[in-house]
Order: sequence, then C-alpha cells, then structure tokens
Amino acid sequence: METIRETNLDLSLLRKGKVRDTYIINDHLLMVATDRLSAFDVVFNEAIPRKGEVLTKLSIFWFTRTSDIIGNHFLTNAIPANLPSYLNGRSMIVNKAEPLPLECVVRGHITGSAWKEYQKSGTVCGMELPKGLKNGSELPKPIFTPSTKAEKGHDENISEGQAKQIVGESTYNTIKQKSIELYNFGKQQAEKSGLVLADTKFEFGNYTEKDGRKKIILIDEALTPDSSRYWLKEKYDNGVLESLDKQFVRDYLEKTNWNKTPPPPTLPKDVITKTSERYLLAYNMLTGKEL
Repeated sequence: METIRETNLDLSLLRKGKVRDTYIINDHLLMVATDRLSAFDVVFNEAIPRKGEVLTKLSIFWFTRTSDIIGNHFLTNAIPANLPSYLNGRSMIVNKAEPLPLECVVRGHITGSAWKEYQKSGTVCGMELPKGLKNGSELPKPIFTPSTKAEKGHDENISEGQAKQIVGESTYNTIKQKSIELYNFGKQQAEKSGLVLADTKFEFGNYTEKDGRKKIILIDEALTPDSSRYWLKEKYDNGVLESLDKQFVRDYLEKTNWNKTPPPPTLPKDVITKTSERYLLAYNMLTGKEL
C-alpha cells in the first residue's frame, strides 16, 4: 500500500484533522486516515508507512466488539468504486454526529503528563493518588480525566466540574461511565494479547435518529496506537515501558533540542521505520492477524 500524507478528493471536505481527512458523502461522512504523524500537537512532514491502515482497521476491530457497550458511527469500509483505490483499507463511511467538545481520557496506569503532575503534587488532574507510585504503576482503579478538545494547540486537562459545565451533568455521567467500560474491555483484551493498555482517549457525539431522537455514540477512532498507550506486557513485567505507539517518536524528540512548536524537525529514516513496525505489531498482537 502506498504511503499517503495528503488527500484531495472530488468531495466536499468537512474537516482536515491532524491525521484524518473527513469528507461529506451523501448523507454520511467518509473518514480517511492518512499516514500523517502528529506529536506534541505538531504535524510532521514525514509520513509513517501503513499507519492510516492500522488506525482504520483497528478502529473497526474495536467498534464491532464494543457496540454492546455503546453504539458507534461506523457503517462500512466498502468504498465507492468511483473514488481512488488508495482509500481502500484506510477509510470508512460513518454516520454524521455532532461531536461533544471533550476528550474523554481514561488512565489505568500513571505515565506521561499524569506522571509529571504526580511527581510535582501527588495528584492527577487535581485528584489525589496514593503515595509511592512509580512511572507505569497501575492505579487502584481507572480514572477518568477529561480535557478540552483544541482545534489547534494543546488540549487542556479540566476538572469534573468544568467538564459538567461544558456538556451538562447527565451527558458527562454517561460518557464517563461508557469511557471506563470501554477502557476496561480494551484492557482485558489487550492483556490476552500480551499488551498493557496504559491509557486511552475516546470521543463521543450526538447522533440524531430518523425519528428525531438523539443518542450519544462513540465516534472518531477507538483504542488505536494514536489514541492509546500500549506497552509490551512481557517487558512491563520486567520493569520496562516499551510502547507500541507514537511514544517512540515522542521519546526520540525529547532527546532533541526541538521546542515543540512548528516547524517540526526532520525525522530520521530509522525512527520512521521503527514507528511503522510498532504500529503493525500492535495490530498483529491485538487482532491475531497480519495486516
């Protein structure tokens, strides 16, 4: 499959995200996962081979297995014959929904930005956590830490009270409960596959039924290496946090002098190759299939 960084379809473009290009197709949406890479909220000039294919096929894998927890927007991955063939494998047609303006983050282990906050204050998003945790420690139970959804720049962690003000208490309670249920399901499945699901984020939207009723559904992507942090369990059990996601790129960038603002630095070929290998391995381990 060819590496795709940009799309230019003869359809109405609804949104160009950091990774996905979303087009309007009849009464639905066509979501195309490109091979673009975003790190520290900056999109890089280099693409990661087969990344978009992993994101799409893994999202479909999870959408079909979690629909009893909550419905989602996925309809089909059959792309109309009049569209370019490169869309096959990296695209899906989905229902339209009005996105809720929250990133729904669930953390089962402490690491990343949560670890940095914990080291300073013993808290994560203002929630007090037990003393003596180490980077990678499993939390007593998963915690829900919502953040704002920034079109540009960084998402910001917010309190439960702030989140309720944004979406309303009833909606907040629903997406919190469903996020934790989805995380727990993903974590159990990942563990059977030899992986640790450290944390993940979900997005939800309001979908209008044909009779006019609205319901909350899962949208965007689900439990992919872009939206989640997966560690190799064998390594984790020996005290090593080896990620099968773009954390590999972040770790490389932390060792450079880049100030995490545009323009991004050039990624070396070996970093691109090893990142692609990690995405493919995550897909293989989770699904039991080669891509």
